[in-house]
Amino acid sequence: MAAAAPNELPDPLPPLRQELSLHEGPVAENGAPTWMLQDAVRHLFFRLEWLPFEILARWHLGNAAAIAASVTAETTLNTSADDVAAVFRFLQESELLELNGQAGTTWYAEKVKQRQTGPWKWLLHHYLFFRLPLVRPDRWLESTQAWVAPLYTRQFLGATLIAMLVGLIEVARQWEGFVATLVDTFSLQGAIGVGLAMIVAKTLHELGHAFTAKRMGCRVPVMGVAFLVLWPLAYTDVNDAWKLQQRNQRLAVGAAGIAVELALAAWATLAWALLPDGVLRGITFLLATTTWIATLAINSSPFLRFDGYFLLSDALGMPNLHARSFALARWRLRELLFGLGEDPPEYFTPTRRRGLILFAWAVWIYRLVVFLGIAVLVYHMFAKALGLILGTVEVLWFILLPIWSEIKVLRQKWTQIKTTQRSRRTGMVAVALLVLAAIPWSFQIHTQGILKSAQVFPLIVPAAGELVQAPPPSGTLVRAGQTLMEVVSPDLETRVGVSRARSSAAAWAAQAAALDAELQPRLLVLRHQSEAATTALEADLREVERLVPAAPFDGVLLDTPPEVRAGDWVARHERLGVLIDPTHLRVEAYVDEGTLNRVAVGNHALFLPETSGSEALWLKVEHIDHDATRILTDGLLASSRGGHIPVREKGNQIVPDRAIYRVAFSVNETLPQQTFSARGKVVIYGSPTTLMGEFLRSAIGTMVRESGF
Repeated sequence: MAAAAPNELPDPLPPLRQELSLHEGPVAENGAPTWMLQDAVRHLFFRLEWLPFEILARWHLGNAAAIAASVTAETTLNTSADDVAAVFRFLQESELLELNGQAGTTWYAEKVKQRQTGPWKWLLHHYLFFRLPLVRPDRWLESTQAWVAPLYTRQFLGATLIAMLVGLIEVARQWEGFVATLVDTFSLQGAIGVGLAMIVAKTLHELGHAFTAKRMGCRVPVMGVAFLVLWPLAYTDVNDAWKLQQRNQRLAVGAAGIAVELALAAWATLAWALLPDGVLRGITFLLATTTWIATLAINSSPFLRFDGYFLLSDALGMPNLHARSFALARWRLRELLFGLGEDPPEYFTPTRRRGLILFAWAVWIYRLVVFLGIAVLVYHMFAKALGLILGTVEVLWFILLPIWSEIKVLRQKWTQIKTTQRSRRTGMVAVALLVLAAIPWSFQIHTQGILKSAQVFPLIVPAAGELVQAPPPSGTLVRAGQTLMEVVSPDLETRVGVSRARSSAAAWAAQAAALDAELQPRLLVLRHQSEAATTALEADLREVERLVPAAPFDGVLLDTPPEVRAGDWVARHERLGVLIDPTHLRVEAYVDEGTLNRVAVGNHALFLPETSGSEALWLKVEHIDHDATRILTDGLLASSRGGHIPVREKGNQIVPDRAIYRVAFSVNETLPQQTFSARGKVVIYGSPTTLMGEFLRSAIGTMVRESGF
């Protein structure tokens, strides 16, 4: 039998495939009956409304006009040949007809050719998603039904609810231990344990679907593993559940996996609370936490095609919930933007229509976040160049491709779009936004900096000894030349005495060699030793001078320990305060490579201290480093200490994670005496930039930097 062109029907009509079977379906929301057309070979189900069913029931008549006349005469439906043509096209595209002869063979050959893809497209599809069937469990499920029958009783349900309640109460009582155990899982060993627990939980999850479907009389042909972007997900083929007429039976099959995981979590939580510390308690903890999280955060979510989606779809009586709500949301979006006046793809009550549109928008936002997260995860899982390519594929396929598909639809409707008043308003708003994005209005550059004195003199003990004169109290005004402290070091005095004696002996030996003929050959050596001894003595004497330091400038002495008194013994290198000059201030901040060209010497800036109650200070750019900072000296700016600069620590050094450049600012105001170092926000008024330029610069810079090119 020949295959039909799009606008014509063959006469007679080709017969239906013999492998098809028809089953009564659930009653639709409007009370109309439905039927399920099953393709046993491909294990597919097609839901039929009343009109398609009546047409298929008379398909044996073989002629579109005869079928339409019979349906109109024998039912209350007013049917035309166009309705029969629509059903024919559905059957043909779904490959439910027997298309024999040369034309049929040609049509099937063309379908096979369309399905054939090149190696790159094949690799792309199989990288994004593919299934790996593992077992055919139908006979085993049939033979083991008696084993799981007690799990479907009310007694087991009651016991599980009691176990859940008791377990949660015990977890609340032992909350600190529970949290401590959770922290222990953030390790390689913990990650392996979580992975094994997930395998156990997901295996039981799929068995829950399989046993429940079998209990309802459905066939379970296969169980296996599906890979979504190379991430393994267990799956069970329970498509036979579409044959179930009662909604509560279909809901039971769909909810079985979640119910099994919740039961597992309940009993594992109770076991963790009752068991003593050990390996078994750790296993129950992993089972409890992974099943709680996986069930509530993943399986119950209706935003992806997991159990929560199918449960919501069946509860609302709306197969293909995502596709139908997406079509409605796209229609609503077009009407909001362009006011085309088109009819909605389906008619619902106003309340349901609003709910479906909001649901579709929520799914879009959720998927945007999830797919971007998957792209980032894929990027970090592979080598940089390959990870960047695969991450880009994620963004292109899951985010940009749907947007491009909508753009193509709008292009087809362009003639109608450009004539509506709302389209003009939308266009004006879009142009205004583009202009705002292209105008260089952003002058501010935000960073973080440290306010400090331009002159700092730390008061550090050069050698261990007795504190004869303690430093003045913190906050004392000090004049230049004023003694800040006095330390007597017996060890240093002994060393000075030894150095003095060595210097005198070396000088005498050098003088004697000049007069003694026998020693004259060693004269140069002895003079060198004398010079070395004198140098050592001078160094020791300078150390003695440092025991009585004098202020090098006028300033304020801060951070002196209040417990230090005269007569105390102090250790070498002990810090007893710091002298700062409050009249000469500076701020040091860091900017990244992308904003460095926007900062110039002479630019004004504003410093906003983090300390509450502190006033803002006006700054002026004094110096800009042209070499990137390799070691961060201001630890307060590091992310590990509450700052904004991402860093990693190598030994005692703090290394920035990205290229940053130091910018020094001058300040013409007085520093508060209560502190000599303050962290705060720095706002630099540099060269203007555009929002679009900032975005492109950041995106391109990130791609170049992360790709390693």
